[in-house]
Amino acid sequence: MQNQLQNYIPESANSQVLNLLEHDNLLVKVKKERKTRHGDYMRLPNGKHQITINSNLNKYRFLITLIHEIAHFEAYKTYGKFIKPHGIEWKQTFQHLMLPFLNPEIFPNSLLPLLAKHFKNPKASSDTDTQLALALKQFDEPNDKTYIFEVPLDSDFKLYNGKIFKRGKKRVKRFECIEIKTGRLYLFNPNAEVELLKQ
Repeated sequence: MQNQLQNYIPESANSQVLNLLEHDNLLVKVKKERKTRHGDYMRLPNGKHQITINSNLNKYRFLITLIHEIAHFEAYKTYGKFIKPHGIEWKQTFQHLMLPFLNPEIFPNSLLPLLAKHFKNPKASSDTDTQLALALKQFDEPNDKTYIFEVPLDSDFKLYNGKIFKRGKKRVKRFECIEIKTGRLYLFNPNAEVELLKQ
C-alpha cells in the first residue's frame, strides 16, 4: 500500500513520506470518500495501527491529512494512550512532522503562507481554517457544489445527507442556517459545500 501512496501525494514528497511510514505495525489504507472526515487513525485490537485516508482528496490535502494521522500514531508511541486526541502532544508532533514538507518543491507558493500560519497552532481539522480550506479547494476536481458564503440570504440549500436549510445572517465567522424540517438553528463554516436549490 505504501507504494501506491505516491499516486496521491506530490511527487517530491514521496521519499520523506516513505521514511515516516517505515513501521511494521502501521497500515495505511485509501478509502472511498467519507463526508464527515478526510482520514482517521486507530489502534487495532491486534496491536497494529491503521490510518485511512479518503481517495478523493487533492494531493496537497491528502498529504496534510496523511501527516495529521501519522502525528496521531507518533504521539501515541511517544506519550501513550492517555493524551487528548488533538491536544498539545499531537499538535507539537504534527508541527514537527509537517515542517520539512513546507517548502516550494512540495506545495505551491500560494499555499505556503497559509500553511505556515495554520501550523503555528494546528486544529483538529484543516477545514476549520477557512482561508486554508478555500485555498486548498482550488486544487480539487471541479464539482457543482456552492460554498455557504456564496448562497444568497434567505435562499434554500441542501446538504449531502438530503437535509434542507435556509441561509440566515452571518455571525462573526459562521453563518446561521435554519433546518426547514425542524426549525432548528445550525452554524455553518463559510467554506461548507452545499447544493443551492432553485427558488
